[in-house]
Amino acid sequence: QVHLVESGGGLVQAGGSLTLSCKAPRAITSTWNPLTLTWYRQAPGKQRELVATITSTGATNYIDSVKGRFTISRDNRRKTMYLQMSSLKPEDTGVYMCNTPLRAENNDWGQGTQVTVWGQGTQVTVSP
Repeated sequence: QVHLVESGGGLVQAGGSLTLSCKAPRAITSTWNPLTLTWYRQAPGKQRELVATITSTGATNYIDSVKGRFTISRDNRRKTMYLQMSSLKPEDTGVYMCNTPLRAENNDWGQGTQVTVWGQGTQVTVSP
């Protein structure tokens, strides 16, 4: 099977930023432009959730927890979709996957890209 290819994940401190990319395989580049595209994520031990959507006309939608922090965009000439993530929180940790609604409905997924956000920690002081 041919899958969309995600990249750009990594390890980042809370408050940091990452930009994910999703590249169309050659097999669907001719049909890319009219497609609605989506980013999903799956945190450890949790179900996959839809994070953001962008239509063929550029209309966007986000889940409440990422509004104001994430921006989804697409470059139809490059057949690529992006997810700019800022002010990252530890709860944003997960495997991020891109897809089309039809492929998602058919349970057709790529490998995704791992995003790990680590906290800033807390100071512990021990007095003698």
